[in-house]
Amino acid sequence: MLKDILWTFFISMVPLIELRGAIPVGCGLGLPWWQNYLVSVIGNMLPIPFILLLVESVLNFMKRHNIFPRLVAWLEEKAQKGVQRVEKGALWGLLLFVAIPLPGTGAWSGALIASLFHMNRRWSFFSILAGVLLAGVIITLISYGILGALSFLL
Repeated sequence: MLKDILWTFFISMVPLIELRGAIPVGCGLGLPWWQNYLVSVIGNMLPIPFILLLVESVLNFMKRHNIFPRLVAWLEEKAQKGVQRVEKGALWGLLLFVAIPLPGTGAWSGALIASLFHMNRRWSFFSILAGVLLAGVIITLISYGILGALSFLL
């Protein structure tokens, strides 16, 4: 049981996979929905304060020293695409951007956008948290509702 919880926790911390992938995995491992949701949200949010605080400095350092220039360009391009969706309502847009369970729209991308566009860190954190909580509810309902209903096939 602890191994399953840890797997779910660490999967939820992985960029682009986040809780969108962790919750279905936890469901497949047999975790109760509430435990899976809680572990996935905590794991998904754990890196966010560090991203909000450090990503701009790290990317600037990488640019100055020509470290992984294609990665830096890709991250900046990803943030630029996301900012068009977020710009109008800033924090509400950020919340919705993170909450919509589509590839590339999670907490990591939201934190990157907030950081690169100098949004208020505290409010960005809470906006991202609300988005993660909402995305977690959606994914949990899908995972335990649809997958749970199909469990008779196994």
